[in-house]
This record gives sequence, C-alpha cells and structure tokens, in this order.
Amino acid sequence: MSFERQPSLFGTVPPDTELSRVAAKLLTLDPDGVRIAAVIRRTYDMLLDGQHTGRYKWCQLHKTEKTHFGTLIEINLQREFGFADGQAMDFAICGIDVDCKFSQDKARWMIPPEAIGHLLLGLWASDDQGKWSAGLVRAREEHLSSSKGNRDLKRGLSAGGRSATRWVFDEKPLPENVLLRLPPPQVERIFHCSRYGTKRVDMLFRLAQRRRVSRAVIATVAQQDDYMKRVRGNGGSRSSLRPEGIVILGQYSSHASIAQDLGLPVPGRGEFVSVRLAHHEDHHGDVPSILLDGGRWVVAHPDDPPELAPTLPDIRKTPGTEEG
Repeated sequence: MSFERQPSLFGTVPPDTELSRVAAKLLTLDPDGVRIAAVIRRTYDMLLDGQHTGRYKWCQLHKTEKTHFGTLIEINLQREFGFADGQAMDFAICGIDVDCKFSQDKARWMIPPEAIGHLLLGLWASDDQGKWSAGLVRAREEHLSSSKGNRDLKRGLSAGGRSATRWVFDEKPLPENVLLRLPPPQVERIFHCSRYGTKRVDMLFRLAQRRRVSRAVIATVAQQDDYMKRVRGNGGSRSSLRPEGIVILGQYSSHASIAQDLGLPVPGRGEFVSVRLAHHEDHHGDVPSILLDGGRWVVAHPDDPPELAPTLPDIRKTPGTEEG
C-alpha cells in the first residue's frame, strides 16, 4: 500500500513512508480484518459483562465505562498482535511509534499534544450498526483543529485531517450480537420468560434460529457461571428443544458441513446456530437437504408440524473437540 503526495496548507506533503509501512504490516498480520474485528467484539463483551449484568447494549453502559473502551481496545490489540511498547506512544509497529485511539464517532479522535508528529491508529465501531473501521493518519498541525482543545489540550482532526486518514479497513462487518438483531419484543420474551437460566437459553435458541449465537450472548441470557452447560445435551437446550425439531449446531467440522448443506450461517469458534428441521416430503420440493439418522431432513417450513429432531453427529468421537 502506498500513498501519493498530498496538497496541504503548508505545501505539498511527501508520501508518508512510515504510514505505508505500518499499513502494510497490519494487512500482513490481518489481511481481512478478522482479527481486529474479533478484538473489538471481545472488548464490547468484556465491558458489557453480560454474564454478571445482563447488559447487551452500548446505551446500558455507564459514561465512565464508555470512556474506558478505548483503553481496553488498546490493551486487547496489543495482546492479540504482540505489538511492542512504543518509546513515546502506545505501540511500536515495524519499529515505528503509533498512538492508538478509539472514538464512538468515526474519525473524531481526540489527540493529545504529545502525539503531534506521530502516527495514529484510529478505530471506530458501532455495535448497533454492526460495523467497524480502522485508519492511519499523521498527527500534523495542519491535520488538527484550530481550536485550543479541551481542558487536557486534546484536539480533534480538522476536515483536512479526516480526509487525510487512510482507511486500512473501512466499515467492515462486526461479529454479530444477535440480541441487537432480534425484534425488541422477542428479546424481552427471552429475558422474562423464566427466572431459570436454562429456560431463557431455550427461548434464545427457539427465537434466534438461523442466526449465529455467541458464547457471550449465551452467558448474558443464562447469567450463570456454568452457562455453557445450558447448551449441551443431557439437560441443556440440545435435549430440551429436540422434541420441537430444533437442533443446535456448533463449531465442529461435521456441524459446519450440515450448516453449509442446508444453506445456513456456518458457526465459527464459540458460536452456535439453531434451526428447526423436518423430514423431507414432496411438498418441500427441491430444497437443500441432509441425511441424518437414516432419513432426509430439510429446514422446516412454518406449516410443518413439530417432530423429534434427528441426532447430530457425535462430537465426542472427534479427538480434541470441546464445546464452545
């Protein structure tokens, strides 16, 4: 990645070779942005702490918690990528000092006096919109607002600074928080259907079919230390929902194959996808189907009566598999 000379109030600015090197390094470490997206998702989940609070929305956080989000992003990015400490800034990437900033509004980062002249790695994310961005910009004077800044003398980017930002990843999809995608009445039903976590998790998988459900969402709904037990068979949702025809697919390769064959979202690590199945009949027509328990199954139509779901491949026979 290279950038051309840019016009400036101070004359033509030569290409920023350090910015290009840092951008190229980020793309080498994370070509599709999957790792950064996972860090942002993990940071949201850490701060919401749904297992202990039942919170799942940004607006449910306290002001001080929202302020802390940027610090957590910085810490979690450094852990994920193993960035060295910078001499004056947060990180050293390719031996170049980089300051890490997060803002709830895109490119509205607040820049302290000591960061002037340095590279900024600026991030933005919205759980409500399900998007995130990461860009690089040099904190030059001509890129900063002309105001005196806040009481800490921090200043935002000027319009020119925002235009000069080079987006390494722009409005990429954020791993989904399914509770933000379900209709609010359904979310209310999940949380208020029972005082027992097991029943609430059952309702989650009943209402959030054909969607990826993360461990963090399960923890938020169950609000119990052993929340993953609420998913498994032998008393968990896999057992209790089977009479309704609902199966719960996990991260295993055999389950991924089932999801692909049925045209469902494929669950990733720590994710689950529930779906109601029905025996394939003539009225289903030519739709995707799978062979399980000696019969052929399809995604159930709303008019199909409930029937006992087939048994999924026994994941316990696959070495090294662990739920979640």
